[in-house]
Amino acid sequence: MLFNSYEFLFLFLPVTFAVYFFLNGKRLLLAANSWLLCSSLFFYSWWNVKYLPLLLGSILFNYTIGNLLTDYESLRKKPVSKKSILVVGLGCNLLLLGYFKYTDFFIANISRVSGAALPLQHIVLPLGISFFTITQIAYLVDSFEGLVEERNLLDYAQFVTFFPHLLAGPILHHKEMMPQFSRLRNKLINYRNIYNGLCLFSVGLFKKVVIADQFSQWATAGFDVSTSLRFVDGWLTSLSYTFQLYFDFSGYSDMAIGVGLMFNILLPINFQSPYKAVNIIDFWKRWHITLSNFITTYLYAPIVRSFGVITFWNSMAAIFLAMLISGFWHGAGWGFIIWGALHGSALVINHLWKKRKYRMPKLLGWLITFNFVNFAFVFFRAKSLTDAGKVLQGMAGANGVMLHYSIGRNPILSKLGSLGITFGDWLNGIRGTDRAYGMALAALLITTLTINSNQIITRIRGDWKSFLFICGAFFWAIMEMGHVSEFLYFQF
Repeated sequence: MLFNSYEFLFLFLPVTFAVYFFLNGKRLLLAANSWLLCSSLFFYSWWNVKYLPLLLGSILFNYTIGNLLTDYESLRKKPVSKKSILVVGLGCNLLLLGYFKYTDFFIANISRVSGAALPLQHIVLPLGISFFTITQIAYLVDSFEGLVEERNLLDYAQFVTFFPHLLAGPILHHKEMMPQFSRLRNKLINYRNIYNGLCLFSVGLFKKVVIADQFSQWATAGFDVSTSLRFVDGWLTSLSYTFQLYFDFSGYSDMAIGVGLMFNILLPINFQSPYKAVNIIDFWKRWHITLSNFITTYLYAPIVRSFGVITFWNSMAAIFLAMLISGFWHGAGWGFIIWGALHGSALVINHLWKKRKYRMPKLLGWLITFNFVNFAFVFFRAKSLTDAGKVLQGMAGANGVMLHYSIGRNPILSKLGSLGITFGDWLNGIRGTDRAYGMALAALLITTLTINSNQIITRIRGDWKSFLFICGAFFWAIMEMGHVSEFLYFQF
């Protein structure tokens, strides 16, 4: 089930909310929590119920391993070491993720290298598997470190399956989340939280349906349909995806946080105006913040400790490896690996720059950072390296430059033709109209010069102006919901 669907907006969400707080109002706390868990499982099963046992099995397995790790010191018999239990737990999670996500990738590459025509398995990726797997990996590591305190099975299951975050994040941490499900004051209706949650949800829905879905049409045409791109439509192809991904994923995060607020559950902020970043370190402090925290705690830190002596260059190697792994986690393709390597290299260069105490004007830093992020996203989006090359060739002007045919009618500007510039339907490569570059410019201004959705909510008051603003955003989004489109990160 998707947030941007009528069944979620007008049936699932209101019914789940009403029954949950009705049961809490009757002091049937166990029944209320059980209802919320069952609702989350129903939400997940809406896509394909056959993957529900996979999710439940993952929860029971990791909860059991977590308890073994937490209670290890109190066990009378210790047939295996504590570290062995952790390795088994992590290994099973990684094998599960690897089977569904990377089997065909490895088969295809083995076939390419060996020349053997090995058949692909065409395994369907269960929704949310990347997110609920790494969430539980973090739980196991913390159990091993003795950092887990809350161990109620119902709360743990709710922590993993809570429907707002289940399919595409934000990535949650048990220490922040599990106590919220048992906190008594969270069982009471909080009208301020409901209002703020509805406001944030409406902003996120608008970002997804009105903005992201429009950019997706141009990005799809440029990446997947056109066989070649010229300079302008090459740049609009890459920019369309850069803006689509941000408004789609941050829109989902806004909606998830908004729904969580309605249930008095505070989910972590996932975006803080990332396209305002003036360097790549700054970018990763603003983009997919919960993933950045996971990478730092559960990838970078163990890698750098494994080197024994922590030096600057060991830290740089750990950063690069962590980002490389992060790229592969995003998807089974060389484009994701290249994307991770690019960001890992950029982070190393940025740290070296800081170590040398070099200076750079903020505007130049922003320009370099934004264009690097846009460039790297080409590999992230392209279905093949050939498609990535096609877009990059267009951006470099390798296929020529075409401007709007009206420019060629100007007696002065028409002289640009002597430079090899042609005039005509300049956005054919993305099946676009003049609206495409207008929206790209508007998106650039919105993401770099205006406040973000988190700041909007802190400034919204319970007055008529704010109410009309939110209602306008919500109903505009509803009017644009001609078809239900999936969120991009459902595929990761």
